[in-house]
Amino acid sequence: MPLPDYSLTNFTAGPYTRPVYRRGSGPAVIVIHEVPGLHTQVIDFADRLAQSGMSVWCPSLFGTPGGTPSKGAAAVQLFLNICIRREFSAWQAGRSSPIVDWLRALARQAHDECGGPGVGALGMCFTGGFALAMMTEPAVIAPVLSQPSLPIKGASTGSLDCSAAEIACARQRFADEDLSLLALRYKSDKLVPDARFRRLEREFPGRVETIELEDAHARPGTGLPPHSVLTVHLPDAGPGKDAERRVIAFLRHRLGLEPLAL
Repeated sequence: MPLPDYSLTNFTAGPYTRPVYRRGSGPAVIVIHEVPGLHTQVIDFADRLAQSGMSVWCPSLFGTPGGTPSKGAAAVQLFLNICIRREFSAWQAGRSSPIVDWLRALARQAHDECGGPGVGALGMCFTGGFALAMMTEPAVIAPVLSQPSLPIKGASTGSLDCSAAEIACARQRFADEDLSLLALRYKSDKLVPDARFRRLEREFPGRVETIELEDAHARPGTGLPPHSVLTVHLPDAGPGKDAERRVIAFLRHRLGLEPLAL
């Protein structure tokens, strides 16, 4: 087993079956990995969530669990190859990916097993917007969008990989249940342009908290332009590390846990 500190089950909903790696106890957080897959630095982040009092559920949607992040041209090619898979809607705005139905079912299962007021959902890069689309599942109460990079089409004008109905549902739930959204990016990130974050602010006024980092806040020496806020470009200190602390505090608060002592 590639992740020995995690238990492994296969979860089926609709036409999809995917492996899910779990660790920790307490209310659940679904951590939806980025390209190239459920790599070591995603697991490092999930470990810190588990150490903070949450049960982490890490589905493997593509790639090799426990692998290392791709670099340069290999990462781009892998991204494009994943984009053509039928369970993902990578190109068109105004709709979510078919795999999101599976993730909603996983969130229901996690809530049933772990209890608490609800479930957190955190997407990264390719899967960043999935956490917002998952808000049509009542169990999901704490969405986090880290460098949401889809859809590709219309990114410069603020496209989102959610349907109008999903956006309306999230807006209503934010108001009715006093919930909110957390979104993170590097300001220079061409995959996550300014227009997308301004669109989130327009769609959910007063209900979205944005964290927008400068290039200087990223871990140096990765060989990649700043992008992965919580993994590859996460530094050991400074505003970049503070962003991770804010994510953990947001999830703990929404999931009914006491604030961590600083």
